[in-house]
Amino acid sequence: MFNVSHMNNVDFSNSKFNENEPHTQSTIHRRPLYLSPLKHTFFVSHHPKNSLFFLLSSTDPPSTTMAKTTSSSAEDGNNPLFSPYKMGKFNLSHRIVLAPMTRCRALNNLPQAALGEYYEQRATAGGFLITEGTMISPTSAGFPHVPGIFTKEQVEEWKKIVDVVHAKGAVIFCQLWHVGRASHEVYQPAGAAPISSTEKPISKRWRILMPDGTHGIYPKPRALGTYEISQVVEDYRRSALNAIEAGFDGIEIHGAHGYLIDQFLKDGINDRTDEYGGSLANRCKFITQVVQAVVSAIGADRVGVRVSPAIDHLDAMDSNPLSLGLAVVERLNKIQLHSCSKLAYLHVTQPRYVAYGQTEAGRLGSEEEEARLMRTLRNAYQGTFICSGGYTRELGIEAVAQGDADLVSYGRHFISNPDLVMRIKLNAPLNKYNRKTFYTQDPVVGYTDYPFLQGNGSNGPLSRL
Repeated sequence: MFNVSHMNNVDFSNSKFNENEPHTQSTIHRRPLYLSPLKHTFFVSHHPKNSLFFLLSSTDPPSTTMAKTTSSSAEDGNNPLFSPYKMGKFNLSHRIVLAPMTRCRALNNLPQAALGEYYEQRATAGGFLITEGTMISPTSAGFPHVPGIFTKEQVEEWKKIVDVVHAKGAVIFCQLWHVGRASHEVYQPAGAAPISSTEKPISKRWRILMPDGTHGIYPKPRALGTYEISQVVEDYRRSALNAIEAGFDGIEIHGAHGYLIDQFLKDGINDRTDEYGGSLANRCKFITQVVQAVVSAIGADRVGVRVSPAIDHLDAMDSNPLSLGLAVVERLNKIQLHSCSKLAYLHVTQPRYVAYGQTEAGRLGSEEEEARLMRTLRNAYQGTFICSGGYTRELGIEAVAQGDADLVSYGRHFISNPDLVMRIKLNAPLNKYNRKTFYTQDPVVGYTDYPFLQGNGSNGPLSRL
């Protein structure tokens, strides 16, 4: 044992979005699509949960047997995205993953029936799905109508959703999320200040989306007392147990993109003088304790971890991203060794993609330097390695064929194409997504009403691989 709200039903359809900006967990762009943070600051705050992320993972050891495959050879039936993959104890039939994406359909933080239909539509036999970021406690909220997994009622509703996904033969993990200082008093119990590793607020170049659809400035957070940190660790542990009770196959610890765990990891944020601040070892202590607690509760093979050492989303900058990434990897390797079992995966956001609103000053340098960082982390980590970035069908094929990726996860295109797996297999045209419906609370429009290749539901003739 580790001791350690209600929100208004708001329609965000009038929010302005740049149609070139691909959303998934930390809203990302290839370099040519870089947007000025001054022009687009209103949106960036919590939409990282709605970005398109592309998981690239590797087994232990990473597979080196797959020959390099071009998109043309993929048309000849050699598409590496459709080769089987064993992710720990989970046997996957293909490499295409549903990325975690906030959709704002969990009214009052309670999973709704519509979530079941949404995930069921996107599930395939042997496929891998990661849920939207899910709150671990009342203090973890920073965005309207995201689901939680810290109450009995939430667990019971999640059971229904997990059951329909399992009926399709898919694997599903729940992403555990605490936003830390990326919140506002309006989202916090009793209007308290958000908690963090620091009292420094997120800078004014970023804006938070409020429950009424307006955009505000991030407030000054409250730095957690040393004695309080064990309770947050316990919140992660308890939520992981709740996820397993709900039937999830595992969980992903969200330690990336400027949220709470990242606020402890990055020296550009963490200014603590206690045992959780200062040295690199101290800054890694919180994530280590969280992972250890969750592993002790549900087993290492059910736990994935996500980090982004080279991404400065929400001011999450670090003076030495490579050293930080390697320090985290070293600790995860030790946890695996001590538990005598591999973690499900390590998921690293690829720095060669610019986060929405991110400045070039927050980047490592050239794309070649950033690619070397990813390869270094992949080689150092002793287990399945997952990367994220702005992948097309062709880039996904290339990544897996070259051994840079074992799994590729897609976000926004999975929103508008519930049968994306089949479309990628057939190289079929994609439905255009409607960004105005990404974050509304309508349980159908822009959520479960996108057409399949044939038919209007998941039982259409092309929906089964």
